[in-house]
Amino acid sequence: MAKADITIQGRAYSVACAPGQEARLGVLAVDLDRRISGIASAVGDIGEARLLLVAALALLDELEAAKRAGPATPDIEVKAVEALTNAATRIAAIADRVETGQ
Repeated sequence: MAKADITIQGRAYSVACAPGQEARLGVLAVDLDRRISGIASAVGDIGEARLLLVAALALLDELEAAKRAGPATPDIEVKAVEALTNAATRIAAIADRVETGQ
């Protein structure tokens, strides 16, 4: 299993990923960090775990809106669901580490 080093809200994390996916995870982390910063600017200091929760909900909302917007090929839909499920799992793990101070 490979690892990607990412930074979210100024905190560095080493996240396990499939070999060859390190760069993609880095790109996703930059996008997530940008989204979280935007949320933090809009709502203020609500804590890292809640910021991650709001970001995850916003991403799921975007996915649902994209599904409603038009037909997608089943392959794209499956990949999107898998990507969001993986992201949600990683976000939950990060939130757990933030809450426990690790």
